[in-house]
Amino acid sequence: MKKLFIDIGGTHLRSEIESDEGILRDTISSQEMGLLAYMDRQIVLHPQIDFIGISYAGQVNNGVIVSAPNINIDKYEIAFEVKQRYGIALEIDNDLNCAIRAEAAYWKSSNIAALYIGTGIGAAVIDQGALIRGNANMAFEIGHIPYRETPLVCGCGRNNCVELYASGSGMAKWLHYYGSHLDPVLSQLKIGSDRNERLIVSEFEEALLHAAGVLVTLANPEIVVLGGGVIEQNPYLATLLREKLPHYALSPALAGLRIEIIVLENAPLMGAKLLERHHG
Repeated sequence: MKKLFIDIGGTHLRSEIESDEGILRDTISSQEMGLLAYMDRQIVLHPQIDFIGISYAGQVNNGVIVSAPNINIDKYEIAFEVKQRYGIALEIDNDLNCAIRAEAAYWKSSNIAALYIGTGIGAAVIDQGALIRGNANMAFEIGHIPYRETPLVCGCGRNNCVELYASGSGMAKWLHYYGSHLDPVLSQLKIGSDRNERLIVSEFEEALLHAAGVLVTLANPEIVVLGGGVIEQNPYLATLLREKLPHYALSPALAGLRIEIIVLENAPLMGAKLLERHHG
């Protein structure tokens, strides 16, 4: 039999099909087709799939996609739909919840937080070995904490989310607002000559520090692991946090804190594989 594992974010959908013959990998734009349509295609091409695990960059609860600010949704009750159509068991969780499971195993930590900055900004926390979920599996949605009112609109519909500053999508919206046609690449904006470009960078850094300070103060982790495309392209952000976080977080929560950049190649996808253990 075969197993399909998917990691879907605001930019890419990555998948792996595992079988006795090995691993078959695939990557497409997550804007190219919906998640259900992608699974329909894979199930037709690989009819022996008997389990699907999904890491999803949005809010999910009990097999249902609740919302996804940066992804087009073609089916909300995704687990029920796949079970009805194909009789295949499916487990889906937020991408950061998946990533933190893989990170905790790698760092051998039972008190760890993940902070990922890519298309959006998200966080997850494991405390005393247990994943903190919240009432509807929405704990630590750090990207949507109130920050500053803007003339922009977040994917969640509000205009004051920290994600409007400290994320790839936020930078893109500010560039469009200022009439710039540049790509939202932090390293390029940082060395730009345009005042608005430099402003976007400085406000990105300030918002990131604010979000990290809230996360550390509330969760009091042993380790904060930084990941996501923006972090990977701008490792200086880890140094920024190590140097300036004391101005943004409660001092006792910083005692012994380590800030690390991910070393796992794709922690959300690795975490999607761990979902099979939780399938009941």
